[in-house]
Amino acid sequence: MKIILMMAMTVDGIVAKNSFHNADWTSKADKIAFIAETKKHGAIIMGQNTFIAIGRPLPNRLNFILSLEPEKYKEKEIPGVLEFFKGSPQEVISALKKRNFQTAILGGGPYTNASFLKAGLVDEMLITVEPRLFGNGMTFAKGEDLDIKLEFINATPLGDSALQIRYKIIK
Repeated sequence: MKIILMMAMTVDGIVAKNSFHNADWTSKADKIAFIAETKKHGAIIMGQNTFIAIGRPLPNRLNFILSLEPEKYKEKEIPGVLEFFKGSPQEVISALKKRNFQTAILGGGPYTNASFLKAGLVDEMLITVEPRLFGNGMTFAKGEDLDIKLEFINATPLGDSALQIRYKIIK
């Protein structure tokens, strides 16, 4: 199964000011690209804090939310749209494969990204660089000690002065 990490970051590499920073700081162009890409793959994997920051399930795709307490959210679940799951990155991939997903978007946050990156399960990164500076905040992998080599695939101007860069993870 192919996993594509998709995130937006500021020019100084920050993805959020804190764990619950709403994603409304990204450009309209990034939001359009994000919607199109996540719908294309049909599933987005994200951590509980990222889901809370977004505030609602994203329509027309499976929102697969990782949580240490999935039972806490049972009443919010909508099968095939919003599901909460407790398990390792490998267990997430197994669960999605059983449902015939060939690809999925990994949409953060930093703890979730780090767990998939450390497990060697990310195949590509699709990063939108936004024309903003935050100075302080959270990075893609919450300061984890990683050494992952990337191969440039392409870069696409999105509009609104945002640039989307695609990399392949060298395994």
